[in-house]
Amino acid sequence: MILLSTMQPLTLPLADPVLKFLLILIIILFAPIILNKLRIPHLLGLIIAGAIIGPHGFNLMLRDSSIILSGTAGLLYIMFLAGLEIDMNDFKKNSGKSIVFGLFTFLIPLTIGFLVSRYLLHFQLLSALLFGSIFSSHTLLAYPIISRLGVAKNIAVNLTVGGTVITDTLALMVLTVIVGLSNGEMEETFWFRLTGSIIAFGLFVLLIFPIIGRWFFKRYKDNISQYIFVLAMVFLGAYLAQVAGIEAIIGAFLAGIAMNRLIPSTSPLMNRIEFVGNAIFIPFFLIGVGMLIDYRAFFSGWETLEVAAIMIVVATGSKFAAAWLTQKTFRLSADQRRVIFGLSNAHVAATLAIVTVGYNVILGTDDAGQPIRLLNDSVLNGTILMILVTCTIASFAAQQGARNIALHDMPHEMKKGDGDERILVSINNESTVTELINLSTAVKSRKIKEGLYAVTVIDNQNTDESAVKHARKVLNEAVMTAAATDNHLHEILRYDINSSNAIVSVAKEHQITDLILGMPSDVQVRENPLRHIEWIVSQCNVTTLIYKPLQPLSTIKRHLIAIPDKAEQDLGFSMWVRRLWQVAAHTGAKFVFYCSPATQVSLSEICAKHPINAEFINFAWEDFLILARDVKTDDCIWVILSRRDKLSHHQFITKLQDYIPRYFETNNFILVFPTEKEAQANSRYYI
Repeated sequence: MILLSTMQPLTLPLADPVLKFLLILIIILFAPIILNKLRIPHLLGLIIAGAIIGPHGFNLMLRDSSIILSGTAGLLYIMFLAGLEIDMNDFKKNSGKSIVFGLFTFLIPLTIGFLVSRYLLHFQLLSALLFGSIFSSHTLLAYPIISRLGVAKNIAVNLTVGGTVITDTLALMVLTVIVGLSNGEMEETFWFRLTGSIIAFGLFVLLIFPIIGRWFFKRYKDNISQYIFVLAMVFLGAYLAQVAGIEAIIGAFLAGIAMNRLIPSTSPLMNRIEFVGNAIFIPFFLIGVGMLIDYRAFFSGWETLEVAAIMIVVATGSKFAAAWLTQKTFRLSADQRRVIFGLSNAHVAATLAIVTVGYNVILGTDDAGQPIRLLNDSVLNGTILMILVTCTIASFAAQQGARNIALHDMPHEMKKGDGDERILVSINNESTVTELINLSTAVKSRKIKEGLYAVTVIDNQNTDESAVKHARKVLNEAVMTAAATDNHLHEILRYDINSSNAIVSVAKEHQITDLILGMPSDVQVRENPLRHIEWIVSQCNVTTLIYKPLQPLSTIKRHLIAIPDKAEQDLGFSMWVRRLWQVAAHTGAKFVFYCSPATQVSLSEICAKHPINAEFINFAWEDFLILARDVKTDDCIWVILSRRDKLSHHQFITKLQDYIPRYFETNNFILVFPTEKEAQANSRYYI
């Protein structure tokens, strides 16, 4: 037991790790709450708090190795989340726009910064070029604000994130070249070595990381192991970037791109990644940035204030000009321009790297024997003030633009009536619970946290207590899986004469709109997969999905969808199509539609309004086994069936009950029975 007489008195800065961590947790908890009342973004609140407690404030804490380590992890986390949350279909579609913005936001600040430093501050040529590159780079500091407001998939965010990689890479390459010229290290092989290492690094991360990730997620289902694996991939990508001669943040971003389709936005793993990052790593980074601020440097002389003022004007003005040109070029809204400007105006990570390296490069000595640096003390001190001001402006601009975009999109979301969707999952097998719940969260609207139901049925003549315990265990696992995705699941334990009757009764009582039934993974190859659910389908007029999961939904590369002729003429067409589109949006996987030319026309019209990664192949039901030729290991087979006497019903469908378990026994497959209800233009199912 520790006696009070032996306790050391408190001294500043704090040395006790327990007190240091407690102080940071208190700041993370209360700084946003207090400053939000003043309408100050919480990100800015953490930076201000860092300045207050830092060595240049009240000196409560030093910016020691623990803060630097946690801050580095936070910065890499921001870049990784940006790559992870980006919509890959939109990213590919808008890659040209990202390149244009990347060049705008690199060349405009570089040019203005070079001219100002060369002719106003009278810097040498190399110093002027490096000074200009300071303004070209930026940090996605405001990205957590964008993500929290739910507009991370907006085109403005996508092209800004893509442009960030371009401008930061180019700015850091300018740094590499200028330092090499200053030190006389520019050999003939320099460009070949640098270009080769960057290409090799990019290909390795983008091609090999997904293979490693898919292998790991297939074999290891433990939640902690999956999260630690993701962290390891982030830091491996960051380290490989440094080995290739570029900044670690580029590696973290590419790691996010590589893992994008393996971590669906609705998955429990994604929820853990966002939670830990926003709760711990990113706040540590922001507090560490605040600790850099030294207000005393601004009173050391007029030169520092002059340089700082010039840097703030150039940084803000040039980034706004790039955002304005991007808005006019691609006809974006004023709020989208604010988001672009807010995301690209904060100068932290790459800026600090450029200034620090430039400050440490000594070109020679003056007449007084003082070192002549590539970037002088005034630039170093001015950078700190620029960081504070640009982060402040960026936070306000991003918050205003993102909030307006979210409010503008809200009526559109409300028209869909997503709040009325009610998805029932029938569960009784522990081995399939997780994947059935994951499918239910993938087909539902992400913004709606309610509307999930799970039912487990017990024979009302079964008095065995172990059956009740097993049922409650299965339900509890379902609740925990849904909670891990930040969704509330209504658990239903039902006693009935048989499971089919119970499911039908529950579906009617709770006005269920979609029903998900599981098929055990150990179903016999020759067994009829429809035998146990035919009566349920006939009694429940809802969109019904029968799912056989053999591997995690997140590891699926392609979804092959077999659609009968005239399916687009059925009343429930738009209802099951919307569920497919939700899965495409949440997973980013490729969808290959096997259907008639007429159905292709209807699906193509939907795809034009709501783009996904899709391919269309002419298909007739008589040639159904063509799928067996095209299917690969990581494919999921969807078969759109039809109720009897409907336009799309085909006599060949009766043979599917033999073909599916025989030819696709090693693949995930989902059988879809559309509802017979008609979807109105303003209904919850309308695409």
